[in-house]
Amino acid sequence: MLQIFEFFAPCPRGLEPILEKELLEHGAKKVKVTDGGVAFSGPWTVMYKANLYSRVASRILWKLVEKPYRTEDDIFRMARDTEWAEIFTVENSIKVTVTAVRSPLRSLDFIALKVKDGVCDRFRLKCGKRPDVDTKEPDMRIHLYLSDKMATLYLDTSGEALFKRGYRVETGDAPVRENLAAGILALSGWTPEQAFYDPMCGSGTFLIEAAMIARNIAPGIRRSFAFQQMRMFDDGFWQGVRAEAKAKETKSNQLISGSDVSSTVLIYAKANIAAAGLEDAIQLKQLNVLDAKPPAESGVWVCNPPYGARMDEKEHLAGLYPQWATVLKQRFAGWNAYFLTADLDMPKYMRLKASKRTVLFNGPLECRLFEYKMIAGGNRDKPTKD
Repeated sequence: MLQIFEFFAPCPRGLEPILEKELLEHGAKKVKVTDGGVAFSGPWTVMYKANLYSRVASRILWKLVEKPYRTEDDIFRMARDTEWAEIFTVENSIKVTVTAVRSPLRSLDFIALKVKDGVCDRFRLKCGKRPDVDTKEPDMRIHLYLSDKMATLYLDTSGEALFKRGYRVETGDAPVRENLAAGILALSGWTPEQAFYDPMCGSGTFLIEAAMIARNIAPGIRRSFAFQQMRMFDDGFWQGVRAEAKAKETKSNQLISGSDVSSTVLIYAKANIAAAGLEDAIQLKQLNVLDAKPPAESGVWVCNPPYGARMDEKEHLAGLYPQWATVLKQRFAGWNAYFLTADLDMPKYMRLKASKRTVLFNGPLECRLFEYKMIAGGNRDKPTKD
């Protein structure tokens, strides 16, 4: 009988519905959306596919055990009684992280120590020795989640976070994470049949994610995962899953275009695009957004403009916003434009009516994804409120 496991996939807040759809497409069952992620179940092979194919998940966590708790000793016993040696070897290094919401226990560091002690005690009992701790590049990441009454132990099947696709060799200031960029593309409704343009492309994340979607490149195809070091790993099946993903790749020639005023960040973008093997898929230009011209009659514009924290930066941007709006109105009729920003006053200064506002989080930073449908004569020149 096929063994079924329980998993949890965290993602950037606001992208949970996108992640739910992805997981269902790859065979996940009992899918349940929660704030900040999606719980699901399925055989071990579904976890392989979720890691390989998900564009918006941050990790795929395997749920090992869930129990009520009251004290730190309850947590220790829970870790000690889990059969870790049946999951990975004592030669694998470990790291423990703890997340708590309304937990009565105060010191998360002390709780993490208790989990580590429990894991090591179980290995000593089974193997006569304990695994090493590696806080920087561990083989196995153990996650403990505490609510007010329940404790849940997870093992991370991904290893490095899934937004680390393996192509980012250079970064500019405050880059958008790859999975957030991919989620924004999904929210925009962009499809590979449409032209795509990022006029403030920075290090190129939106462009690369769009090109990977256009060419049907699995986001995890270039990297390895923690599950490959687990005892249950089936390398033959995994190589079959990877081969299937490679066979689905296409050579789309759809127009993916980007520009930026900074020559420095364009050097970063070119390095990242080359690392992704997508030099022939993306066109880059150095120019100010005020000089931007549409690369096609219609398409989707997506960008993450600067948003200043200091007052003088905010005043500078307040002067730029209406100029950006003029570019859209005069040159980009027939396009849908999307701006990811933490500046909630942006629509007021743009003097364009945003057709949609989606709350998203870029790390801990609360943002909005503003949508502007540039139908000729359809955007009235008036202030709007968020």
